[in-house]
Amino acid sequence: MNDKSTTQRLQPADEQQTKPDSDADRGTPPGQSEGTLPSRSSGLRRGVGRALLVAAVLVGLAGLTYWVYGRYTNVVVYDARIKADMIMISSRIDGWVTSVPVSEGHNVAVNEALITIDGRDSTLRLREIDAQRKSLEAEREQIEAEVRMIDQQTRGRFQASRAALTAAQAAKAGMDTELEQIKNDFERGQSLLAKKVISRQRWESLRTAYRMAGQQVLKGQADVAQANASVMEAQADRQRMDVLQGRIAGLRFDEERLLTQRERQQLDLSDRTIKAPSKGTVDRTFIDSGEYVARGQRLLLMHNSDVIWVEANVKETDIRNVKLGAKAKISVDAYPDLVVVGEVVRIGNAATNQFALLPSPNPSGSFTKITQRLPVKIAVPQTESLLRPGMMVEVEIAITRD
Repeated sequence: MNDKSTTQRLQPADEQQTKPDSDADRGTPPGQSEGTLPSRSSGLRRGVGRALLVAAVLVGLAGLTYWVYGRYTNVVVYDARIKADMIMISSRIDGWVTSVPVSEGHNVAVNEALITIDGRDSTLRLREIDAQRKSLEAEREQIEAEVRMIDQQTRGRFQASRAALTAAQAAKAGMDTELEQIKNDFERGQSLLAKKVISRQRWESLRTAYRMAGQQVLKGQADVAQANASVMEAQADRQRMDVLQGRIAGLRFDEERLLTQRERQQLDLSDRTIKAPSKGTVDRTFIDSGEYVARGQRLLLMHNSDVIWVEANVKETDIRNVKLGAKAKISVDAYPDLVVVGEVVRIGNAATNQFALLPSPNPSGSFTKITQRLPVKIAVPQTESLLRPGMMVEVEIAITRD
């Protein structure tokens, strides 16, 4: 029993002694089992890993080179924004809003109605002014007709009076000549009577003729005075036309005043229909139909979507590399695949800190230098209405080196 059991316990040891020999026969190194043999797939993985590492290093070097080259050839701004002229529509008058035909996001054309304010009172006022103008026009036409009538009535009489005055003056002139001749005859007859050359009867005849000639002259003077009075009377009648012409001129001034009032009232009525000043898009509306608006109150906000630009705040250390007319590549954050090419059209003349609402004094005396920025305006074309004010973009402005 003991020998047999001993023999059975020794058998595994013998197998262990003979196993290394069998492993040596299969070419397995001592101390290494068959399950730990290196495979061909593990070597392939190590080769792929090395290749990927080398590729990553090359890509990193290429990216670094591209980044350095980009910084050398471009001025880059990451916090630029798209901008546009934001038009604040306000009211010029007071009144109740009757309709708001547009809404936010609505595309409007030039002179398209945006807001309508009640204009009934303005319409009635226009009618009242028109009635006053027509009344003044009728009165003016009536006075003008009266002037024409007076002109026709007094023109002939005035001319006849002037003719009668001329005739009376001519007759008086003849009488004066005749009187002068009769006077000379009378004086000569009186001297001849003293010399007893003529008879006293002849002298008395000459005296009578002299006295009658004097009376004729007086009558001629009266006729001239009467004719002159007639002329003055006719002239006074014609001067009535001057008075009426003055009234006509006053009525014309009143018509001009009413015309000015009408134009002002017409402007007030037209202002009650607020129209779009340009083509654009409605961004916000601040009132609804039925509300009461005051003069100067903001009603609507819009912008022209076709006229946009990019404002980039460039560091003062880079502004020397930015030139007017330089090309700029615009990358839009909202559309990663969209790249727009713009052009620098304006370079700011003052840094942005000069426009700050709150100044930054330095009363303590300590100082920390901060690089300031200057605004640069870049004109960009609209692209299928995708570019909208306020969007963030990245800008790369090409550097033109001398």
